[in-house]
Amino acid sequence: MEITAGGLLEVRITPADVGKRVSVRRVEQGPGGTPAFTDTVGVLTSWTEGVLLITQKNGASVHIAESALVAGKVVPPAPARRRGPTASFEELARVAARSWQPLESERLGEWTLRAAAGFTRRANSVLPLGEPGIPLDDALARVTSWYAERDLPAYVQAATGAVGTQELLIAELERRGWAAEVSAEVRIGALAPVGDVDAPAAEAARLTRTPDEEWLGRYGKVTDPDLARRMLVAGPSVWFASLAGGRAIGRCVVDGRWAGFAAVTVDPAHRREGLATAVMAALARRALEEGASAAWLQVETDNAQARGLYDGLGFATHHAYHHYRAAR
Repeated sequence: MEITAGGLLEVRITPADVGKRVSVRRVEQGPGGTPAFTDTVGVLTSWTEGVLLITQKNGASVHIAESALVAGKVVPPAPARRRGPTASFEELARVAARSWQPLESERLGEWTLRAAAGFTRRANSVLPLGEPGIPLDDALARVTSWYAERDLPAYVQAATGAVGTQELLIAELERRGWAAEVSAEVRIGALAPVGDVDAPAAEAARLTRTPDEEWLGRYGKVTDPDLARRMLVAGPSVWFASLAGGRAIGRCVVDGRWAGFAAVTVDPAHRREGLATAVMAALARRALEEGASAAWLQVETDNAQARGLYDGLGFATHHAYHHYRAAR
C-alpha cells in the first residue's frame, strides 16, 4: 500500500500502468458489516470498465473493482536470489526447451509451435518467447489450425512470476476462453550441493545415454517406446540413471552451465528410502564432471512430496508456467 506523509492511504496507479508489477489494497465488507482489507501483488494486466485484473506470481487472476481500491503503487520486480545461480526467464525457458525437444516445430514470429504426437504437453504446445508477428487473434487461429492438422489439442505454455514473463498474454488468452489445465514451478539451485549430498545408494546408480526397457517401465508414461526414446534422448548431453530393479530412475540434460533434472520416479514400494535423492546425486556428479554448476527442474504445483524433496536440496522457485488449452 502507499501511505502519504499525512498518514493517508493513496492510490498511485492508473490504467497507464498496465503491464507493470503493482501492489494494491482493497476494502470489502466483512462479517457484521466491518471493513476487511486485502492486499494483492502481481502484474496489472488490464484496467477496463472500472475493473482491474491482476495476475499473481502463481498465475491466479484477481479481479478488483476500482471503487474498492484504497491504496496502490507500482513496485519493483521481486528481488533476485542472493544465493545460488541467477538467470533470466528467457535463458531458462530456452534451456528447458532444448532439454525437451519436439519431433517437429514451426516458427510463427517469435513463437515456436511444437508437436510430438501428443507425448507430453511441453512438447505439444506453443512456446511464445516474444511476439507472433501478426495480430493475436490471427496467431491463435493459426495455432489452433496447426494442432488440428495433427489431431492434437492446441496449447500455449505461458509463464508468470519473473521479469519478462507472460502475464499480459495470459490475460488475453483467458479473455478468449483459453483455460489453464496444468501449472508447474521452475526451480533453480546450485548443482554442487546436490552432488555432495550423503546418499550411499548413488554409488550403485547405473548411468546410460539411452533409456532401457526397465527405465521406461518405471517412467510409466509410455505407450509408444520408440517415440519415447526419440524424445527422451534429444538434448545437448543427456544422461539416464537407474537403480537395480527399476527402484528409482531419473534423467538429466547438461547444457553449458545448466543441469536439468526430470523424470525422477521411485517405485512406490521403496519410497522414503532416499532413492530419489540418490538418483539426483548420481546425475549431479556426472553433470559436474561435464562442467555444469547450476541446476534446474520443473515440478507440478500439486506434487507436495516432490516439492518437499527439492526444498531439502536447496531448489527455490524462479517462475511458474501454465499450459492454456484453446476453448473447445
